[in-house]
Amino acid sequence: MSTFSQVVLSSRPLSWINTAFPFAAGYFLTTREIDLTFVFGTLYFLVPYNLAMYGINDVFDYESDMRNPRKGGVEGAVLSRSLHRVTLVSAAATNIPFLAYLVIVGSPLSWLVLAISIFAVIAYSAPKLRFKERPFVDSLTSSTHFVSPAVYGLVLAGATFTPALWAILAAFFLWGIASHAFGAVQDIVADREGGISSIATVIGGRQTVRFAFFAYVLGGILMLFTGWPGPLASLLALPYAFSVLPYWSITDRDAERANVGWRRFLYLNFVSGFLVTMLLIWFVLING
Repeated sequence: MSTFSQVVLSSRPLSWINTAFPFAAGYFLTTREIDLTFVFGTLYFLVPYNLAMYGINDVFDYESDMRNPRKGGVEGAVLSRSLHRVTLVSAAATNIPFLAYLVIVGSPLSWLVLAISIFAVIAYSAPKLRFKERPFVDSLTSSTHFVSPAVYGLVLAGATFTPALWAILAAFFLWGIASHAFGAVQDIVADREGGISSIATVIGGRQTVRFAFFAYVLGGILMLFTGWPGPLASLLALPYAFSVLPYWSITDRDAERANVGWRRFLYLNFVSGFLVTMLLIWFVLING
């Protein structure tokens, strides 16, 4: 593969939409218009943000990724050492122009949210901080990666934070926590061999799967406290919860078996994203 292809692969193209959509939805539902800031913000959270998040991760997780059989495809590149510098430089070069624009058009509160978002991206994998190696903090930080673009879009657009909106964000945050926790199960063996701690290496695969299951369910329950048609979104938590059930009693020795469920999760996101989009269109139509 070319250098460009490997750097792009390290940004996890399959997951780009998971950060761009929350920003776009939050901003558009508040302003009800597609302006230059909407375009710049969506593009930023689509590619540069993911290149920083996953590229930094691939550089500093090189040793464990070499032991991980699922790396080297849509789930992440195994970057050779010769590409580490170019990946970090590419992340900085693509992020800085967008961030400069977003700071110029933003407010002090939006700067704070954006700073928290970028800090979470860096702190997750960067040396010294390595939040990904701090059990439970790892899942909280990972969820921040996906929820903070939504919060940023809402704040940048001047949204009013109602109890219903807080319920939506809390449900989304629980989805992120559950998803990260379940994703960590498949890497238990590789992480332990690489000396990396995670929520899954500490409490074990079985307990992590059960933790993820109840987090998904609680997130679905929270959606019942939102305005119509929000409660319908609670049904979207069920496929995720059912998807982890086959691994309810998984052992650490065969934790890699959870990769089948993780791959199903990646594609389930596209189905859920489509349905959420339909619900948002419905919301706009009935609320003007």
